[in-house]
Amino acid sequence: MRRGGEIRKERRQGEREPGLLAQLRRPPGGRDARTMLLAQLLDRAGTGVWAAACVLYFTFLVGLDAGRLGILLGASGVAGIAGSPLAGHLADRFLVRSLLIGAHLLRLVTLCLLLVVTDFALLLPVVAVTHLGDRAAKTLEMLFATRVAGERRATYQALSRSSANAGYALGAGLAAIGLAVGTRGAYHVLILANALSFLVAAALVWRTREPRGRGLVAAPAAGAAPAEGPAAAAADGGPGPWRDRGYLRFVLLDIPMNLDDSILGIGIPLWLVSHTTAPHELIPAFLVVNTVLVVVLQLRVSAKVRGPRQAAGAVALYGLTTLLCCVLLAASTGGGAWTASAALLAAAVLATAAELMRSVSSWELAVSLAPPEARASYLGVAGMAQSVQKSAGPLLLTGAVMTAGPAGWLVLGAAVAGLSLVQRRAAVRRLDLLAGTPAPAPAPAPAASA
Repeated sequence: MRRGGEIRKERRQGEREPGLLAQLRRPPGGRDARTMLLAQLLDRAGTGVWAAACVLYFTFLVGLDAGRLGILLGASGVAGIAGSPLAGHLADRFLVRSLLIGAHLLRLVTLCLLLVVTDFALLLPVVAVTHLGDRAAKTLEMLFATRVAGERRATYQALSRSSANAGYALGAGLAAIGLAVGTRGAYHVLILANALSFLVAAALVWRTREPRGRGLVAAPAAGAAPAEGPAAAAADGGPGPWRDRGYLRFVLLDIPMNLDDSILGIGIPLWLVSHTTAPHELIPAFLVVNTVLVVVLQLRVSAKVRGPRQAAGAVALYGLTTLLCCVLLAASTGGGAWTASAALLAAAVLATAAELMRSVSSWELAVSLAPPEARASYLGVAGMAQSVQKSAGPLLLTGAVMTAGPAGWLVLGAAVAGLSLVQRRAAVRRLDLLAGTPAPAPAPAPAASA
């Protein structure tokens, strides 16, 4: 067990951590982590290229109408939900490194098929498998990072988020060139650019080494006692995450804790267009604000969250920040163009602040609340929260929140804030159980609280 002085020394050293560029050169996990971060940067750059071009490609080159395009993207989102638990299940049995290479190569093949497939019935499975591979790859990257970065996984996550956002921005910029040309050949070049990013990412992952040890075993927190009850049963190869109601409760509550993604990408732009007098030219500024703030601030935010209990506290801050964001959106309809623009930009800043806290707290809790011996399968299930939100979040905003007008935003913000407090309390109680410490409140039946 580490002494208190050693822990305080590590904390002081963490507070003096170098800046973003210095840590990218020497990330937690050493050479393998640095190689993986480069692979993620190139992967996200390619993804940014395709994300900026796919709607126009399917509309103008393939000839899909709005209805079929919605079905295509919706079906792919549903398929993506299965990617995370599938990756976690396989990672308990095979090397994470090999599975990640396979996910990159799978996306390489399916994306290249888009060059020749134009029939809607064939496009559905091709795009669905691409999205399944995409979600699986993201989960496998998280599993790899959990192993190579160890207790400094929050720092690694911050570096990963910064490099990923830089990659998305680079890809979107490259896509703008192809979209300006607008020919079929230009769109095909954009597809091939994304496919090339998968190939290079797979080659870089091949250069890494699989961390030693079976599964995703990690040392328990200092002073922690062995897990008891269903959590221990899962760690010993028992019921697993699908029968661990405590962990499933965390995953379910984590879905609304990801709504900042839909609020920023869909909610704010559509609200600007349909309910405010702000100029439409302001919409690209939301992405710029988000990208810059994430790249600049993610590492600093992660430095404030050092451990699962601080991550649980960050969940409550997430709820409060989202509530304030929704209040600004509700208020943006009451003034002129300048007032609406200021309110919407401030809402974009708050949505980004929520994203910064969520990206650290969600991952840290997903790892810490899982039994160490079964983390691969547990983290695979946890990864479903983001996938479900990406499918259900846009429907919630467009079908319910915006239909209700400003009151819809207020209700949404209050609901997320309330659920964040429930998530925080549930996370703290589960941490107490995993540590073998009695929770302050009377403990429920073991089968319902693990």
